[in-house]
Amino acid sequence: MKAVIIEKYGKNVPFVMTEQPMPSIGEHDVLVEIHAASLNPIDFKIKEGKMKFLLNYRFPLILGNDFSGVVVKVGTRVNTFKPGDEVYGRPRKNRIGTLAEFIAVHEEDIWLKPQNLTFEEAASIPLVGLTTYQAFVDILNLQKGQKFLIHAGSGGVGTFAIQLAKLMGAFVATTASDKGHELVKSMGADLIINYKTENFEEMLTGYDAVFDTLGGEVLEKSFRILKPGGQIVSISGMPNTSFGKEAKLGWMKTAILSIASRKIKALEKKSQTRYHFLFMKPSGAQLKVIKEFIEEGRIKPVIDKVYPLKDAGQAFHYLESGSAKGKVVIRIK
Repeated sequence: MKAVIIEKYGKNVPFVMTEQPMPSIGEHDVLVEIHAASLNPIDFKIKEGKMKFLLNYRFPLILGNDFSGVVVKVGTRVNTFKPGDEVYGRPRKNRIGTLAEFIAVHEEDIWLKPQNLTFEEAASIPLVGLTTYQAFVDILNLQKGQKFLIHAGSGGVGTFAIQLAKLMGAFVATTASDKGHELVKSMGADLIINYKTENFEEMLTGYDAVFDTLGGEVLEKSFRILKPGGQIVSISGMPNTSFGKEAKLGWMKTAILSIASRKIKALEKKSQTRYHFLFMKPSGAQLKVIKEFIEEGRIKPVIDKVYPLKDAGQAFHYLESGSAKGKVVIRIK
């Protein structure tokens, strides 16, 4: 099968189109012919070696963390899916590799594709959808009427997050540039802050929760807008001790995280709030819920550009530029 690989970590390491062996499947696996895949910030973090502390991969490595396609073969103990089913999903972290013509995934990590979406649209959903759903439902238990700040509202995660937060009845503030203003407004944002000319930490107060997709100084400033008891979920900030224990990283790595996240812990204590680092988990069951939202017309995908597989390198550069409004998708079939 054709696949795009990297042969080592590095920001400027080239993408190489190669022929790779067809994946083999276990008894609970499904072999999927991939029609489309989407790119996400975690892809270039993996490529640059920034995730080595948490994820250990062998080379050559096929990148890509979510996809849509058609089932071509199922394992002997798979009962949920059959050849011909159109599916979408997010493979487990040790089984990534969606920039390829085929992938073997565990049956619990996929679900039937929303019927009203194209393969390209469906491929744009799994990672951002699961990340957002787990942040809002599993961690924050977001309630109707709560005040909620979503950073980078016009990005791939942000566009989905605004829609889900509004669906759950929250008041949504978001940060965006002039170019992203109309997009986040169309998603349902109640308050839009131009991050180039305005300081969100000076404009907002008494918020229940923040969804941080940027990390760094933006994350640190976010503590200032929360009311006591408020919460922050970050997908770009520093993993903390709680995450180390939950992820069973072992005492040494957890101790390192405890030291590295001391500043975050101090901000939590000062503001009387809680910080959560989210490393999303695959879930076919949650993809089923998201499918229903999409088929009901309550959430829609937002795609910026679609590239062919041979231009995966260009697609990565475009995503890294920060210019994308919505998702960047790779068409494979």
